Amino acid sequence: MTFPLFLFDPEIDETPISSDELHSGWVITVPESVARHAFKAMRLGEGDRLQLSDGRGLRILATVHDPQARQVTVDEVGREPAPVTRLALIQALAKSGRDEQAIETATEIGVDEVIPWQANRSIVQWKAAKETKAAAKWRQVLAAATEQSRRAWLPGLESKITSRQIVELCRRANVHGDLVIVLHQDATDTWDEIEGLSRELADRCLADGRARTINVVVGPEGGISEDEIAMFVEAGAHAVVLGTNIMRASTAGPVALALLARSLGRFS
Repeated sequence: MTFPLFLFDPEIDETPISSDELHSGWVITVPESVARHAFKAMRLGEGDRLQLSDGRGLRILATVHDPQARQVTVDEVGREPAPVTRLALIQALAKSGRDEQAIETATEIGVDEVIPWQANRSIVQWKAAKETKAAAKWRQVLAAATEQSRRAWLPGLESKITSRQIVELCRRANVHGDLVIVLHQDATDTWDEIEGLSRELADRCLADGRARTINVVVGPEGGISEDEIAMFVEAGAHAVVLGTNIMRASTAGPVALALLARSLGRFS
């Protein structure tokens, strides 16, 4: 049985539960944020079990001891290693919350990093104070999806980037051995080719123990412009068509990530 998971931030929440010295039998006090969610919203009571995580690999299985005092008893403590072959979603800003839908589903699938992209055709614009507010909303979406999917690793959220910065990312990928995949309906590369390249990258990661990233670039509602595609491919990205159906901005990225996760053995 999988028990509900609650995230806490060791840099904000004054609590010892991020300590590697924790062991079974300890009675610990959970942060107020966790208590509100677990004991008030979900109404967990004495004897119920839950999981706690710092979003950085720590996973604690515990039993509620005293909900009024916010206390739980530690049953098991473990730390999960970060994936060596990482999956990143570079998601163009999109209207009607489709970008948020995309990162939510991607988190449930297992994405390791999310990067907002101000594409040429993005109708939504992140500027000044709006960018801070929008980024905060994305963090909330990622955290909620991490808890819902019972993950011990919270996806990282990078700063918004431009198309020019994606070009630089492609060039760095060539140097570091990463992979950049651009989803585009008029591309000529096939998905079989992409999966082959992804497996080769994963094999290199296993051989030398060095982390590498597979980046999936998804455009906005109007698609990626021809100028952007040309720049990305010239810089070393692989443009690929994902089937014959045209998918929404909220769908394409998660579908690609699911196929990659299966190819990499994350789905057994």
